[in-house]
Amino acid sequence: MYKITLSEKETPKKWYNIAADLPVELPPSTQTEEGHQIDNLPKLFSKYVLQQEMSTERWIDIPKEVRKVYKQIGRPSALFRATGLEKYLDTPAKIYYKREDQSPVGSHKLNTAIAQAYYAKKAGAERLTTETGAGQWGSALSLACSLLGLDCTVYMVNVSFKQKPYRKTVMHLYDGEVLPSPSNRTEFGRKILAEDPNHPGSLGIAISEAMEDAFNDDSAFYTLGSVLNHVLLHQTVIGLEAQKQFAKIDEKPDILVGCVGGGSNFGGAAFPFMKDKLSGDLDCQFLAAEPASCPTLTQGEYKYDYGDTAGLTPLMKMYTLGHEFVPPSVHAGGLRYHGMAPLVALLVNQGLVEGRTVNQTELFQAGKLFANTEGVIPAPETCHAIKVAIDEANKCKKTGEEKNIMITFSGHGLLDLQGYDDFIEGHLTQ
Repeated sequence: MYKITLSEKETPKKWYNIAADLPVELPPSTQTEEGHQIDNLPKLFSKYVLQQEMSTERWIDIPKEVRKVYKQIGRPSALFRATGLEKYLDTPAKIYYKREDQSPVGSHKLNTAIAQAYYAKKAGAERLTTETGAGQWGSALSLACSLLGLDCTVYMVNVSFKQKPYRKTVMHLYDGEVLPSPSNRTEFGRKILAEDPNHPGSLGIAISEAMEDAFNDDSAFYTLGSVLNHVLLHQTVIGLEAQKQFAKIDEKPDILVGCVGGGSNFGGAAFPFMKDKLSGDLDCQFLAAEPASCPTLTQGEYKYDYGDTAGLTPLMKMYTLGHEFVPPSVHAGGLRYHGMAPLVALLVNQGLVEGRTVNQTELFQAGKLFANTEGVIPAPETCHAIKVAIDEANKCKKTGEEKNIMITFSGHGLLDLQGYDDFIEGHLTQ
C-alpha cells in the first residue's frame, strides 16, 4: 500500500499530553532574581494555553471549532510509503513518511497555530505576535489569524528574511505583518542593531522582540511555534493519526525520525508512540535529527537557560548552546535555535531519544534523492530526518533486518529552492 488515509471522522478529538506519563518529573520553569518572567506569563499568553502548559492531564479535548478548521485545512494527513526510495537504496526496510507538507502553508505548524489563535481570540485578543525562522511558523500563524479574525505581527530572522522572500509573500497574502529581526520596532532590536547593523538575527532574538511587542500592547498576546509544552501537545495530532494509520496495515514503527529545532514536529509525532514505549507495548527507536551547525542535543548542556536572547522568558531545563548563541546562516532556518523543548530534552536525558547531527551538504543530498525517488521536494529542515532515515535503511541493508522506519515529513521545500540551487551549483558550505 502506497498511501494510508483516514476519514474526516477519524480526526483526533483529544490531544495527548505526555506530561502524564513521563518516567521522571519534568523540571519546572523557574523565576529569576532579576525579573518576574513567570508573573508576566498571563500578560503574554492566553489563560487557556497557560492551563495546558501546566497540565498533567493525559488527554485534553480539542475544541469543536479547532477540529472544524483542522478538517478545513486537510486533516487527517496521509501516511505514505516511500517505495521509490526503498528500491533505490535496495533495503529490506520499509520507509513511511507522514505528509505534514500538504497543509495550505506547507508544514505541520498549522496544528498549533489554529489552536493558539482560537484560544487567544476566546481570551479577548485582537492581535498576535510571534517569531519565525524559515517562515513556516509565521505563515501558519498568519493564516490562522486570518481564518479566525485576528491581526498578526511576525518577527522573521533577518538571514531568512533575505534568503526566503516568498515566505514573506505568503505571510502578506494572509495579511500578516512581517519585520526582519533584529528590527527597529522594539527596544531590544534597536540595541542589537546599534551593536551590529548587519546582524543575521536568531530565533532567540526574534522571540525577544515578539515578546516585548506583545507585553507593551494590552490587546495582543504572544505565541510560540515550538518549545513549550502546549505547542507540542497540539502537534500530537500527527502521532495520533499515524498510530491509527499503522494499525490499518497491522504494522508498527521500529524507528521514528524527525528533525528538531525547538522540537514541535518531532514531539508531536513521537509522543503518542513514546506512550506505548513507556508502557512496554512498543519497541521503537526515536531519533532526533539536528543541524551540525546548531548541535543543541548532541553538544549542548542540559541545564536551566532562557528561551530567548534578552532573557524575558522564565528559565527552562533543556539542552542549550547558550541563549546568546548565534548559529551560522544555514538554509534550515527553522532549526537555528539554541535550545530544545524541555519535554524532548528530558526524554533525551533519560536515554529514550537519541540526537543525530547532519551537515548542510548531506541534507541537500538527501533531499535531492528523495525528490528523485518520491517526487516530493522536502524542506531543508525535513531533509535532516530523511538523511538519518536513509542511514538507518542502509544499516538494515547490511544486517538484513526488515524494520519499519517512519519519517515526520514536516514541510515541503518549494519556497526553499535557493538552497537547493546553491547545493546544485556547489556553493554550500558544511
